Amino acid sequence: MRLLIIEDNIELANSMKKGLEKINFQVDISNTGEDGEDKATVNEYDVILLDLNLPDIDGIEVLKYLREKAISTPIIIITARDEVSDLAIGLDNGADDYITKPFKLLEVRARIHAVIRRFHGRTNPIINIGKLELNPINRTVNINGNEVALAIKEFDILEYICYKYPAVVSSEEIVEHIYDENFDPFSSVLRVHISRLKNKVNSAYGKEVLINVRGKGYLLCVE
Repeated sequence: MRLLIIEDNIELANSMKKGLEKINFQVDISNTGEDGEDKATVNEYDVILLDLNLPDIDGIEVLKYLREKAISTPIIIITARDEVSDLAIGLDNGADDYITKPFKLLEVRARIHAVIRRFHGRTNPIINIGKLELNPINRTVNINGNEVALAIKEFDILEYICYKYPAVVSSEEIVEHIYDENFDPFSSVLRVHISRLKNKVNSAYGKEVLINVRGKGYLLCVE
């Protein structure tokens, strides 16, 4: 999953990026509100982590701008402000959750997974589709009761396809959500990851369930 951190404290932003990447999130950083607005409107993110105390634009104004632009990405406010009025204003203007500083990375991870689940209309943290069970927290996949060993990017791709199920997911969508802004969209890496993932999933399932819909993308077909 791909995140955007809008935080003017460079040291904190870099520390968050490093920690979140260790638990397999892809992370972009903006240190100003203006840059955050630009990135959030150009790229597709799964979650935006938004500081309120930005040097150029108040975080609440960034939040309002993104919602006015119909950016529906879940937004978690991360702030040192703990006044109820500030947090209420954020939630009233479209924030999905908030965390006050200081915080622990495990709390941030839990909040991220929670807002992603809600965004995709899921309440159970475990995703069950047919005989496939995917656990986003411990990053395991079981098919027909047997664990399937996936590489990091293979899991990330399958997780995103599962969240979008039963929709067809295009290669462009996968690139937007699985890789960061430094990824070369003309690279053959995605095709390699998809090919290996399809072989593993289809073999474990006993039939072809992860399929390529020509000209459209990839689909889980378990019916």
